[in-house]
Amino acid sequence: MNNDQTKNISHKLGLFGFAQNIEARSAQAVASSLHPNEYLQLLLEDEVLYRKNRFAKSLLARAKFRNTCELEEWDQTFDRGLSKQRMKELGTLSFFHNKENLLILGRTGEGKTHLAVALGRRLCAEGNSSAFLPVNFLFEEILAAKAAGKYLGYLKKLCQTKTLVLDDFGLRSYSHDEANTLVDLLEERSRKGPVIVTSQVDPKGWGKLFEDPVIAEAIVDRLVNPSQKITLKGGSYRERLGQNSKTRSN
Repeated sequence: MNNDQTKNISHKLGLFGFAQNIEARSAQAVASSLHPNEYLQLLLEDEVLYRKNRFAKSLLARAKFRNTCELEEWDQTFDRGLSKQRMKELGTLSFFHNKENLLILGRTGEGKTHLAVALGRRLCAEGNSSAFLPVNFLFEEILAAKAAGKYLGYLKKLCQTKTLVLDDFGLRSYSHDEANTLVDLLEERSRKGPVIVTSQVDPKGWGKLFEDPVIAEAIVDRLVNPSQKITLKGGSYRERLGQNSKTRSN
């Protein structure tokens, strides 16, 4: 049986990664005198990797991240309060495996969204579903779902997502209805999957964002406990990039 015939059979069986690599692996097997079992193992590993990458691409598309930031692109030459060791630890996704929320705090331009998106993308690459939602957009989506009579379905969908990224929490105060919705969402997700929150406001000030102090306490408690916290510093990285660009052009 030649490679073309093997490819055809692989396609019929849905083994597309297998088919993609058959020619290269066949040449490798001949050149290295591989045992048939070794040859087969390599092709099966190719198939596993192909399926993992395809699934990751699907998760990334569904997550709707604002940009394509990656952890490897984080500029360590600009001190923003994150050591190389802390970045390495974040890359292990310990907060996710421990089912802890991740609170990323800092001023405008310091890289909160970059870091949140990069972690969400890393989660997708590892086969874990994520959803990126600016908080204001989240409430617009919820209003639309309620108007269409699909609120419970939308809430269920968010709760089934392994990690939620809530971007720009605390830019404004929230209504009583919005607070109740947030409580519902966080209660359903409690101990099931983490929430990554970016905010310019320290958690100590989150309670002031809500009308009802009881609901406020419930929301803050569910976001903070349990959680890991990162506080960025150093001023606007975007502003620094702009200044560097001007310097180079002069």
